[in-house]
Amino acid sequence: MAQPGLRDLKKARTRRLIAETAARLFAERGYEQVAVSEIARAAEVAEQTLYNYFPTKEQLVTDREQQIQEQLGELIRTRPAGLSPAEAIRDFVLETVSAIRDMPAENARGNLGYLAAISPAVNRLALDMTDRLATALAAAIADTTPVAPEIARLQGIALAGVFQIVIRESGRRTKAGQSPAEISAGLYPEIEHVLSELDRWLSS
Repeated sequence: MAQPGLRDLKKARTRRLIAETAARLFAERGYEQVAVSEIARAAEVAEQTLYNYFPTKEQLVTDREQQIQEQLGELIRTRPAGLSPAEAIRDFVLETVSAIRDMPAENARGNLGYLAAISPAVNRLALDMTDRLATALAAAIADTTPVAPEIARLQGIALAGVFQIVIRESGRRTKAGQSPAEISAGLYPEIEHVLSELDRWLSS
């Protein structure tokens, strides 16, 4: 019974190693200047092993996308009666902002926000990711809220927009020289306010 657990632990460690190595190299040299083969060598894994975890280079900077979609969708679908979708995801979003302060300073320039701020290619990835998140959130809202499909879509766009603000602002502030702790401290009350305004709108 323990063996599958050990395999899963090893896989999780390998995935984390590859992601952290990619972030470090992207931080040092920029997204476009780093080849997948270089990331594999630096992480001391075979290139095919890297592709087993991250089928495309783009996924090295958007690797948590599916996990975030699923978690947010579940929070919206299982929220108590009377709770707005914005309030349902509030803790998750604020915890995401709080977690920025724990990011190693040497990796800050390898995160999605900073790379999107300096790379048109990564900025497009971030925008596409936000659009997919909006679609997923709209589906969860439509499943649980008696609103027209176009209203559910609009609400999904608004909630996904909160993550776009986090990505854009964290990148802008990193580029301006702020530390992860400074970014987290400054961004937290702003996102808290945005979520409160969305809760007021979605509860009306």
